[in-house]
Amino acid sequence: MANIGYIQVVRHCNHFCGFCSNPTTPYVHTFETMKVLVDDLVDRDYFGVILTGGEPSLHPELPRIARYATERGLHVRMITNGWRMADPEFAKEMADAGLKIVHVSVYSVRPDIEERLRGTAGTLEKAFAAVDNANRYGIEVNINCVINKLNAEHLDENIRHWLAHHPHIRHFVWNNLDPSMGRAEVNQEQYTPRLADFEVSLHRALRLLHQSGRTFRVEKVPLCYMTEFAWASTETRKIVKGEERIVHFLDAKQTVRQTDWEHIYADGCSACTLRPICGGLFDRGNAYDPGELYPVFIDRDAVVEKIIHDPRDPSYEFRSMDAWRQDFERRLAEARSQPKRPLQVHGDQPPASMSPPDAPAVGLITEQGLRLFESKRQSESRKAAQHGIALERREVQAPAAPPSEKPDP
Repeated sequence: MANIGYIQVVRHCNHFCGFCSNPTTPYVHTFETMKVLVDDLVDRDYFGVILTGGEPSLHPELPRIARYATERGLHVRMITNGWRMADPEFAKEMADAGLKIVHVSVYSVRPDIEERLRGTAGTLEKAFAAVDNANRYGIEVNINCVINKLNAEHLDENIRHWLAHHPHIRHFVWNNLDPSMGRAEVNQEQYTPRLADFEVSLHRALRLLHQSGRTFRVEKVPLCYMTEFAWASTETRKIVKGEERIVHFLDAKQTVRQTDWEHIYADGCSACTLRPICGGLFDRGNAYDPGELYPVFIDRDAVVEKIIHDPRDPSYEFRSMDAWRQDFERRLAEARSQPKRPLQVHGDQPPASMSPPDAPAVGLITEQGLRLFESKRQSESRKAAQHGIALERREVQAPAAPPSEKPDP
């Protein structure tokens, strides 16, 4: 399986998004603490690693850890706001370190909307420079976009801009807003869309990309809102192929291993032909309305065939429908034999079953890290007041009694 893990390199950022789900914590990484996480993914036979944050490019050891992961045989990617990649020297340094794909996050090509979402001026120009620099030095560029209330009706406008001005970009990723963690949890009214708000513009965006021969993935969107392109759902693809995902969180959650991709369903979903391969409604913050879900009646196997016969995913072993059905039924039987997983709400700690007992510790809490956290918290409180948003709950970001630790020699 082409499993890809995530390592949160830092949790601070030079932007101030009002819907950030992974804001500042007192945890910090050294090269050594990141190295053991790379080794963990290699030991689990993962295909690749995504370096993320916060804003990962703010860590001074980022090129070094990217090079180490490359040397260990991992396919290395990074999710970034592009601010530092706008510097040609840094972009070249990351290319030389082995970075294969950079996911540049841009939420809106309308400057006023992007500035409001970012809480920072001038971010679009930096992002545009970042994608061009990456392309210049041979790093594949993907565009990531969080679907939210402020961009929900012009997702296709964003795509038209990228096609016209940066035609070298061949892959796009959407994530519907997670309203359960960080600032997203306490600012739901400002940023959480209704599913119907983005249904038309998302469909137009996906159709534009499909017609142009580009690829895309969509996460946390139920299949009834992307039926024509159900094969592009991240959750559906993982359900079909039986894939997992590990995230090494740089906070109290530590390592989370996700193998169950099902979330919330409405009563009518039981009649839907796509129900067995649909992730449902991702909502641990009670922000979305399950009443928006509805059954659809299309050929499930046609969706599955598109996924298992995808030539861009040579790692999947079952290429016939008969072999897939046998494997899928086996996995369903195993899942039904397990205790039902309780729904997680409002940024609570994940259930113990999602925390691998053999996972290494993620990061450190040091005296310096605590001081930086307090300083960052104060500056972000001022920004929150300035932008009219609430700051994330402190108790979720920092342990009640954090230990003071020193890096291993």
